[in-house]
Amino acid sequence: MLLGIDFRILGPLEVHAGGRLVPLEGAKLRALLVLLLLRANEVVPSDRLIEDLWSGSPPSTAANALQVYVSSLRKLLGREAVVTRAPGYLLRVEPDRVDALRFESLVDRAGEDLADRRPQPALAMLDEALSLWHGTPLSDFVYERFAQGEINRLEELHRTALEERVEAQLGLGRGAELVGELEVLVAEHPLRERPRGQLMLALYRSGRQAEALELYQQTRSLLVEELGVEPSPSLQRLETAILRHDPSLEPPPPETLVTQALKLVGEGAVRAASPRRALTGRSACLPGPSGSGGPGRPCAARRAPW
Repeated sequence: MLLGIDFRILGPLEVHAGGRLVPLEGAKLRALLVLLLLRANEVVPSDRLIEDLWSGSPPSTAANALQVYVSSLRKLLGREAVVTRAPGYLLRVEPDRVDALRFESLVDRAGEDLADRRPQPALAMLDEALSLWHGTPLSDFVYERFAQGEINRLEELHRTALEERVEAQLGLGRGAELVGELEVLVAEHPLRERPRGQLMLALYRSGRQAEALELYQQTRSLLVEELGVEPSPSLQRLETAILRHDPSLEPPPPETLVTQALKLVGEGAVRAASPRRALTGRSACLPGPSGSGGPGRPCAARRAPW
């Protein structure tokens, strides 16, 4: 494993070693590193690397050129960094040293805490995860075919993390202070139901029941017009709960939060995040308003505060 070397792809590609920025000169060299990072600790076939590096039109000298680029990477990162292993090469790296892997691990663990009704540690993990972002992921490769799928996946996971962070804050009893943030999320992604449901709850907790119900009607009209579907059952249940002033919509009492905090201290507070998933080979879930459904791969079941 590469000790003391950090890789950043949640923004422009950067490599840091010993507190300094490692110079990565040359488009092909940078692209090779990204291709190996996207499948860190896995063998990437040489044929695949050549195909992606030259966008499907490699020159006759591509195999020799690939060996030169690998040699250059080894000079920059250390001889043990890039391992030759049939039928290609493997980049050895600690998962915790790749910002995207750490981000994904933190979001996964925060989701587990939310499912267990532990909003405080979930919020801490999500704040840490979101702090790793420095712009569009792989921003210097947005026009490369090999990077586009991963860029889309990471951006989807980023949206999910923002929604999970709001979920954690709602679980801590917050309301009015979230309205502005949620209005921005709704405007940016108008067809995502989850932030709309969260905004309805935040408005309701702010004493703005009529606006919460109006938002539901606007959402229903938009979904019917754009997608030909009714709001999800969870969003419909939320509207009914608002109409009835359901006590379950009220923020948890302060003593409940104090009890949760004391329990966390007794358990050692926030668990350390340990990345356990590769960057590729899975699609981010597309959560509905309660975080448990919607188009695409279903999320793990998570309890919303409403």
